[in-house]
Amino acid sequence: MKILIPDTIDLSLSSDADVVVYDVRAEIPVEHRDAEVLVVWHNSGAQLEQAARDLPDLRLVQALASGADVVLRSGFPDDVRICSGRSLHDGPVAEHALALILAAVRRLDALRDAQGEHSWDEEFNVAQSASATRSDYTLAGARVTIWGFGSIAATLAPVLQLLGAEVQGIARSAGTRAGFPVHADADATAVLAETDVLVSLLPATPETTDLFDSGVFESLKPGAAFVNVGRGATVDESALIAALRSGRLRSAAIDVAKAEPLPSDDPLWDAPNLLITPHVAGNRPVGASALIDDNVARFLAGDELVNQVRP
Repeated sequence: MKILIPDTIDLSLSSDADVVVYDVRAEIPVEHRDAEVLVVWHNSGAQLEQAARDLPDLRLVQALASGADVVLRSGFPDDVRICSGRSLHDGPVAEHALALILAAVRRLDALRDAQGEHSWDEEFNVAQSASATRSDYTLAGARVTIWGFGSIAATLAPVLQLLGAEVQGIARSAGTRAGFPVHADADATAVLAETDVLVSLLPATPETTDLFDSGVFESLKPGAAFVNVGRGATVDESALIAALRSGRLRSAAIDVAKAEPLPSDDPLWDAPNLLITPHVAGNRPVGASALIDDNVARFLAGDELVNQVRP
């Protein structure tokens, strides 16, 4: 068996297979197009589409991203099994989400702007300590809603709770997950009305495209904060900008956008009270080698694969 692993991450596999490192920016060399397993990390959509055409013996694509949406769109034959890197990013993404949540709540973007102007912002100090606005600048007592309550949310929620937040989720079905109440999508409007901080961990699917639109932002408690560490496709960016300009949203922080890299003339750059990071939340898959080894062993044994999303 031949396994192709990308040159964008250091992996140490224990498999007896022929392991070949390939360049994600180039076509797969002809001599390696007999590979049966392709590991994907930071590949372009165009390169994956070419791989789907050029690797006739391929049987398994192992993505290391938490979502396999790019791989699923690349045209791999129906008999090629596709697995995601779900769980590899739970810690890193939860860390970054926490950083963005705190930045949005504590308004670190405004303080950074003041630093750039060499200004000791006394007005900010007064606003933060005023009795009418004091609760706006802390997670203590804040109601945080995580939309998309999977393994990353299960890692993030307890940390938010330790800081005094009341954490709840929204998902396709209601229930209790990791000890936290989760509401169904159908009940989102009522949940949003009492939400101080809305966090998106949703994947990009046809159902989630532009889900965060003007209706969602209008449904939020006035002055809420919005954080997106899921996928850019889930947000109507014009509606986000409008909600920030109107003050409906007090602040927002996003790690993802529809266009990545974000063009220099994109209006998101100039949206008020918005912090942008360049899709770095999940840049460190933890345990990737072990997942690949496990799935290759399962594949050879004919067992069910971990994180299989197709077929």
